[in-house]
Amino acid sequence: MKKLMMFLVVITMVVLFSGNELLAEKGVMWKGGGGWGPGTSYGRIYNPQTVETISGEVVSVDQMTPMKGMYYGVHTIVKTDKETISVHLGPGWYIENQDVKIVPKDKVEVKGSRIIFEGKPAIIAAEVKKIDEVLVLRDASGIPVWSGWRRR
Repeated sequence: MKKLMMFLVVITMVVLFSGNELLAEKGVMWKGGGGWGPGTSYGRIYNPQTVETISGEVVSVDQMTPMKGMYYGVHTIVKTDKETISVHLGPGWYIENQDVKIVPKDKVEVKGSRIIFEGKPAIIAAEVKKIDEVLVLRDASGIPVWSGWRRR
């Protein structure tokens, strides 16, 4: 009986660990990252060399899924004096749990990496300032603050 129990425990462990590896290989993401980490395809788009600051008014705040297999994220459309541009903030599970809320008609200053996303200019935000509040999203190297293995 003990051998049978031990055998079942071993089989269960093998199935559990194999299942996690298979899911990871197929691109299934867990809440801790959801495809938003610095080592992912999307995370590597952030370029510290293209960081700039824009100011404008938030036109809308929407959900988006930047790449297949990612959890949804939050982006805003910001209208500046020169352009109307999409600003990618971060994963929904992170943005929606912050004290700083970005809503339409907010006047904001956004610091982030200018990229071309789906053929159009966009900014991956590192920081969003709203009056006297600051929503910090990435460090100077582009590492997301929600990254579980971020080193300080």
